[in-house]
Amino acid sequence: MTSDNPDVLIVGGSTVGLMTALFLARSGVSARIVERRPAPPTHPRAMGVGPRTVEILRTAGLADAVDAVCMDMSAGNLRMISAPTLAEADLENLARDARPSTDAFGRLTPQSLRGTCPQGRLDTVVAEAARGAGAHIEFGSELLSFEQDHEGVTARVRDADGEREIRARYLVAADGARSAVRQALGIGTSGPGALGDPLISVLFQADLDDLTRGHTFITCDITNPEAPGGLLPVDGEGEWIYHFRYSPEAGERAEDFTRERCAERIRRAVAPAADLALDVVSILPWRVSGLVADRLRAGRVFLAGDAAHVIPPVGAFGMNTGVADAHNLAWKLAHVLAGTAGEALLDTYEAERLPVARTALTQSMLRLNDPTLHWASGPEGRRHRARHGALNAPVVHLGYRYDSTAVIGARPELPSTEDVEAGLDGTPGSRLPHRWLLRDGADVSTLDLVDYRFTLLTGPGGRAWHDALGKATAQLGTAVDAHTVEDDRAAGDPSATWTAQVGIEESGAVLVRPDGFVGWRATALEPEPDRVLTQVLGSLLGRPEPGPSPDSHE
Repeated sequence: MTSDNPDVLIVGGSTVGLMTALFLARSGVSARIVERRPAPPTHPRAMGVGPRTVEILRTAGLADAVDAVCMDMSAGNLRMISAPTLAEADLENLARDARPSTDAFGRLTPQSLRGTCPQGRLDTVVAEAARGAGAHIEFGSELLSFEQDHEGVTARVRDADGEREIRARYLVAADGARSAVRQALGIGTSGPGALGDPLISVLFQADLDDLTRGHTFITCDITNPEAPGGLLPVDGEGEWIYHFRYSPEAGERAEDFTRERCAERIRRAVAPAADLALDVVSILPWRVSGLVADRLRAGRVFLAGDAAHVIPPVGAFGMNTGVADAHNLAWKLAHVLAGTAGEALLDTYEAERLPVARTALTQSMLRLNDPTLHWASGPEGRRHRARHGALNAPVVHLGYRYDSTAVIGARPELPSTEDVEAGLDGTPGSRLPHRWLLRDGADVSTLDLVDYRFTLLTGPGGRAWHDALGKATAQLGTAVDAHTVEDDRAAGDPSATWTAQVGIEESGAVLVRPDGFVGWRATALEPEPDRVLTQVLGSLLGRPEPGPSPDSHE
């Protein structure tokens, strides 16, 4: 029996586990993934990569690589359409009547993808980067059991060579909706659970260019009573997903849907009159579910992704919420393992991410019952969402706020349920607002300045904060980057300076956490800035210094 001793053992090698390993490894933490499947799956389970996930990929230097493997929808996207069959969809008229395509996040975030991205392609990019950063990924390795004590976690793992023990300081469970780790911990869940009839998802290859005629869409709702379901393009080059419901109450079983039966159903859904040539690649039974774990931490074990929350697909909040889990947890583990943060910092993972997961579930459930809450736009769309308590999608993706001991002066209430930009205002607990800056002749986002490290941003009159920072970091042993942001004027808005955007004066400062969220803000220069920064940074890291606790300094 061999032995391994990583700092962090991650159970589950899909997107969330891979992202956790990537950011741990980039932070100098030894991370090992064990995944029971023999190889990465080829059947996409998610394809919508949200704006916050793109920002996180950009932090890792991977956004361009992921964009290169996305489906290209840059020439126009009909989004969600409906027709009896694809052959009967009047795509020309739909395109003519469609509103001009706009990037809902263009002013809010530095980069967007050109279209949807199959999860397998995303995972391939992230896995390569994680390995390159030093993470170990083991497919065909199954977690059998684990025990934890006050110093770490001992896990028993079985692979092709037999059983072995892995001893780690912490364990992250990213092992999916049926998480064996969550069940072993006895952590319950809340939420509606399984929703509606189960579904069959069929991945197939077919040349449908004569039917699509160059038009792209996210999904086509097929209403043909002989083959109702949803048709989704995967790569724009001949790979598709067709999913449909089946009824156990009517005696139907998942195993009844053979490749031949699925192929015939697809032909009826796509073009009944044509003898369509297609190849069924794989068949995946699944079920829409909604649940959130009651806790995200049990001692040295943390839940992330579907192990922590299962979100219905409407809105694309599921995988993206899991990626943000990984991004939030990894920096905290890294600081605790390095000895620069107190153990209490790890409690803020649950305090911050559990409310976000509950909101994502609530918002997805509302959309599942009424999809127009997601797609409706304009004044009527806003009124429709307000009547049903729904948040606008950009608010769900980017506008959530944290309230924990890792935020000083948090204001968790949302300023607006519709206008996400109103909430990205530098308030502690909110994501740092994006703004383009000119650095060395190139455009750089304020978010780019936060390279997964604590970062102090000041106005042009905040030199004293920079001078004081060295004393604070020396005392705490924590590296903090620092930048002066000149008070340039936003294009087209001469009144909007950067300092006004983040709610400070020219001598003020904003301390941003490694995950890009504002941890503390001072509207103006404070007396004894070195003492203030020492107390603030110590408090954010779960290492409060003697003396009065720092307030918001606003």
